[in-house]
Amino acid sequence: MNPYKVIIAGWFTVDPNKRDEVVKAHEDLVKRARQAPGCLDLAITADPVDPSRVNNFEYWQSEEDLESFRAVANPPKQITPIRSVEMQKHEISKSGPPF
Repeated sequence: MNPYKVIIAGWFTVDPNKRDEVVKAHEDLVKRARQAPGCLDLAITADPVDPSRVNNFEYWQSEEDLESFRAVANPPKQITPIRSVEMQKHEISKSGPPF
């Protein structure tokens, strides 16, 4: 088993008129992910400043847990084209308080 926790973090942009619909369409996926083994947190949210931006944050106990969920994730159908994306996967070997 991989000793590293995994964070996937970033954002993507869509038509501002469709952004809230895109976020709402992911609600079931977020609920199921948060109940999945090894999911420490997951959020897909509307950005408070950019009306076209959707923020994505995932925190998993392991790569194996992430892959297990991805196998059954059943994401929503694409509502509108993604205009741009900046998303990275990080392997975390050490964590601690931020302050």
